[in-house]
Amino acid sequence: MTIILSVILVIYISSIGLLTYGFLRIKKYQKTDLKPQTSFTIIVPFRNEEENLPNLLNSFSKLNYPSDLFEVILVDDSSEEKFDISSFTFHISQIDNIRVSNSPKKDAITTAMEHVKTNWVITTDADCIVHANWLLTFDNYIQENQVSMLAGAVSYKCENSFLHHFQQLDLTSLQGATIGSFGLNKAFMCNGANFAYTKSLFEKLNGFEGNNKIASGDDVFLLQKAVEEFPKEVHYLKAEEAIVITKPTETWKALFYQRVRWAAKTSSYKSTFGKFLGLIVFFGNLSFVIGFFFLLFGIWSYPIFVLFAFFKFGIDFVLLYITNQFLTRIRIKSLFLSSLLYPFFSSAVALYSLFGSYEWKGRRFGK
Repeated sequence: MTIILSVILVIYISSIGLLTYGFLRIKKYQKTDLKPQTSFTIIVPFRNEEENLPNLLNSFSKLNYPSDLFEVILVDDSSEEKFDISSFTFHISQIDNIRVSNSPKKDAITTAMEHVKTNWVITTDADCIVHANWLLTFDNYIQENQVSMLAGAVSYKCENSFLHHFQQLDLTSLQGATIGSFGLNKAFMCNGANFAYTKSLFEKLNGFEGNNKIASGDDVFLLQKAVEEFPKEVHYLKAEEAIVITKPTETWKALFYQRVRWAAKTSSYKSTFGKFLGLIVFFGNLSFVIGFFFLLFGIWSYPIFVLFAFFKFGIDFVLLYITNQFLTRIRIKSLFLSSLLYPFFSSAVALYSLFGSYEWKGRRFGK
């Protein structure tokens, strides 16, 4: 068993090392002084977000972008109360979601597409806040590159709690893997809270056809279809002013279900690289858990376990550090304790996602 765990560790270190190399290959982008030209429709699916939506819309009102070049479509997915949009001066409309599949969010985006008049669409979530130069940075990149799909970064606004720090570490690892995969020309993952594409591309890909039985994945499945059909037109926007800030969950239960929802779609990936990496990360974390119990039961000596942990956490730290420098520019908090807990949490999420159901926006979804 020790030999098997050692082989897994070597493959894990090699894989994270490749992602680190890929991350460094994606150069940071800085907007220039190009005159804004791109027209955007911002699509925001929501359900019972009366606390969060005003903050998002207020950040839209502060955008450093001509108001005649963007509009907002809010898609209400059966909220208990209607949201009042009359106080906002930019062009905004509110429509009801038309449910036709097992995925409320995919249905919401598809519903909104029927009302989109611009060529470019950008999606975000109701619990987010955008930078004043968010659209301007996307616009400048679009003008300078031949691109039809553009993924951006997402980070948390954390309070001083271990739960928040743990989530930031987790999200940082996902963002590092996302950017790294783009740098290796093996993109398979992105975040729908900061995701732009042309309406024409969406139509060429037949939208979410083929994966609308899966509740989540409005982002990754569309990305993977685009990478398969038009790989040169799919880019990553590694720009600090394009980072979207979102809220961490407030309970461990909510965090667990959120991560289960994210993990449940991995087995349906079209990307072979994405499936392979998912398995490697799972077995890398599981091997640490097994090694910990080997230590407890005296199968492994303390030095062997420490050496195993050192190599795993060492390569993890490199990717986490450079990703965190891009996302927040502040020190990763609770790093040691979060790193020890993460393999147990991640392994439990992966195993549960194979069989268990989860809650999302007051609804329960199965595998």
